[in-house]
Amino acid sequence: MSAQARKNLTETVMEREALEAPQRIAEQLANNSAAVEQLGKRLRDKPPPFVMIVGRGSSDHAGVFAKYLIEIETGTPTMAAAPSVSSVYGRSMKLKDALVIVITQSGRSPDILAQAKMAREAGAYTVALVNDETAPIGDIVDLVLPLKAGPENAVAATKSYLATLSAIAQLVAYWSDNSEMKAALEQLPAQLSEAADADRQLFSEPLKDVSSLVVLGRGPGYAVTKEIALKLKEVCNIHAESFSSAEFLHGPVTLVERKLTVIDVPVEDESYKAHCEQIADIKSRGATMINMHVPVEGMHPRLAPLALLQRFYLDVAEVAVSLGINPDAPAGLKKVTQTL
Repeated sequence: MSAQARKNLTETVMEREALEAPQRIAEQLANNSAAVEQLGKRLRDKPPPFVMIVGRGSSDHAGVFAKYLIEIETGTPTMAAAPSVSSVYGRSMKLKDALVIVITQSGRSPDILAQAKMAREAGAYTVALVNDETAPIGDIVDLVLPLKAGPENAVAATKSYLATLSAIAQLVAYWSDNSEMKAALEQLPAQLSEAADADRQLFSEPLKDVSSLVVLGRGPGYAVTKEIALKLKEVCNIHAESFSSAEFLHGPVTLVERKLTVIDVPVEDESYKAHCEQIADIKSRGATMINMHVPVEGMHPRLAPLALLQRFYLDVAEVAVSLGINPDAPAGLKKVTQTL
């Protein structure tokens, strides 16, 4: 990390853990390559009719990223599960031959375990992306892909979330047998390090008196806006909501008349032109804009959101400290949340 970048850090646990992501992801990609290659062949030889994603919180947001990548690269319909269907309502689903991806850092929440158990019993092929390799989820699913993020002590997930996105990208690259994505994954750890060294994009001054804002993106970029909004709530006590920039124009745009603050999260993929047009429309209505961008040039568009998020994690921790908030201990939250 550059001397200037180190100087800007506030030395929170959240920042230190976020800075581990490049090395952890390099280890993860190497560790899982053989298993993912076999999984990709299995999925090509016997394509699932659909994919169901199981997760809560940040893991559920990672599932949105998975939905976009799977549908764009493989054409397989992908949906989010409602874990309480199994854990609270006691129902089974018709999942024969489906692929069910369980995303969980701890691998211990009762509702996630119940949904995974139901899915396997219902005939799905179940894969867990999990950070704790000793977790009971490993005894339930067909295959575990370890995130290899290492211990994470800050309540707000950073490196484990980035490791989840990289695991999803690797899975999709090998499933679709996309040589460009496979090659891009080899460059990803170095590009994340470059993003960590890049200039800050988010500052406390524009957010000092903001109590509510929206975060807008499209496609895989929209997927990470959900994580950005969550972190602004968790560590900065700012009410933030995530929208597709297209969806925002279908009603919520009326909020702009109240001088709404908007964080723009563009990714230069196939959606970029339409997203920019929609942002220009929103700006013309009087929104206060905070513009972010992918801090590394030449990244594969499916991986670019990870670099944007790598930089954001460092910035949002600094913003929290500037606002007098400890990002390592958000009020009312704990590291592992177990729900039924």
